[in-house]
Order: sequence, then C-alpha cells, then structure tokens
Amino acid sequence: AMVKEAIGSVLDQSYADRELIVVDDGSTDETEAALAAFFPQLTYVRQEHQGVSAARNRGAAMARGEYLSFLDSDDLWLANKLKRQMRFMTSHPEARICYTDEIWIRRGVRVNPMKKHRKYSGMIFPHCLPLCIISPSSALFDRRLFEEAGRFDETLAVCEDYDLWLRIAARHPVYLVDEPLIVKRGGHDDQLSRSRTGQDRYRIAALEKLLQGDLLSPDQRTLAVHELVRKCSIYANGCMKRGRHEEGERILAIAAGYAATETARG
Repeated sequence: AMVKEAIGSVLDQSYADRELIVVDDGSTDETEAALAAFFPQLTYVRQEHQGVSAARNRGAAMARGEYLSFLDSDDLWLANKLKRQMRFMTSHPEARICYTDEIWIRRGVRVNPMKKHRKYSGMIFPHCLPLCIISPSSALFDRRLFEEAGRFDETLAVCEDYDLWLRIAARHPVYLVDEPLIVKRGGHDDQLSRSRTGQDRYRIAALEKLLQGDLLSPDQRTLAVHELVRKCSIYANGCMKRGRHEEGERILAIAAGYAATETARG
C-alpha cells in the first residue's frame, strides 16, 4: 500500500519532465502485480535482496535524465517538490545538489523534528557529522556529482545515506530549498532503520572510510576525528552494558588510534 502511494506522489508532480524507475529489492508481497496498474508510466526492475544501496545505484544507472532524485517506498513527495527544486537548480547554475525540509509522520500522527534535525544550507559538512540531516527522499542532484562521489556504498546495510552525504558535503555546497516538500512516514514495523541495531557502528565505518581517504581539509579531518571518537565512546559503552566486551574494546581502540594520530598532527 505504501509503495503505491509513493508512486502516486511522483505521478502527481506538477513537474512533468520526469522518468520513474521502481527497483524491487526482492519483495515477497506481490508488489509487481500491485504496480501493474501504473504501467507503462514506470519502469519496473526486480533484484534479489541486494540491499537499499544496490537498489538505488541500479535505478540511477538505468536513469536517462541529467538529474537524479530518490524516493523511499514509505515516503511521499508533495506535488510541487520537483518543480521547486528544478526551479532552484536552474536559477543557481553553480548548484549541483539541493534538498528540502520535510513533514514527519510517526504511526499516522504528525510530529515535530527535534532541534538536532535542523536543516542547513551551503557548506554543511560540520552539520552532517553528528547525524544524517538530509533525507534521501528530499535530495535532487546532478547525476555527474553522484557518480563522482562514488554512489551509495553497497557494503553498508544502513547509514549509506550518511556516508554519501559526508562525501559530497566535504567538497560541495549542499543547498536547502527551505520548504517542507516531502512526507517522511516512520514507526511502522518494516521500516529499514528499525530493523538494524547499533546504527552507530555503520556511521563509525563511514567515518573511518572518510578519514582514510583524501577528501578532507585539515579542519574537516579534525571535526571528523572528534565525531568518530564521540560515536565510538557511545557505541562502546553500549557494548559493555550488553556484555559484548571484546567488541567494545575493539571500538575504543579504533577511537584511541585516530585520536593519537590527530594529536600527533598537532
């Protein structure tokens, strides 16, 4: 039911010059049959449980447009979402990516995001470190930027969006279209982010990968190390409380190594 509503929100867009690709990552609830009513308005492709990153990457590889925009199956676009973003990109030729504010629905009830979820515009890398402030369903970007950044990391079960936005925000301004133009629906039992525990370990992995590359300026590297140490401490404490002492010690050793390297750099 949710994916049909998501598709409907794309077909209802006031911006008509679009291509819609649906990637089914091995669903078992007769999704293909349920979407038959939308053919030929969309391109449907199925893959067998390769994960959200592989699904998004496959859709992007199939797309023919100059710009890419993703929509998770449990989210919705408001009718002017694409029009407002394309208008922004056209009037700001220097922009390669923009995102929007959002409306949050949890178990059918509208809720207000917390202060930590505040949106920013421009060189937002420092604001992307604590948590993922860009919803994949709200972003629209130049497909060449997506390829240059390295696409979604298919080795990450979750937090793949956090990883991608860090890689992009380290080098490029990310502009905010300051309107709520998507609806994020959460709290349901099959939500991906509810099905994985210890998400901070995936964020730690993303930060490690970032620190091992050459994307960051010295100041950005310092910020990333501080955030890695903070996340490692939180995750390790959780491991210790649950009796996973070996894993906790391993995570603390990672933090200590990066902290020592940063101290040595001055």
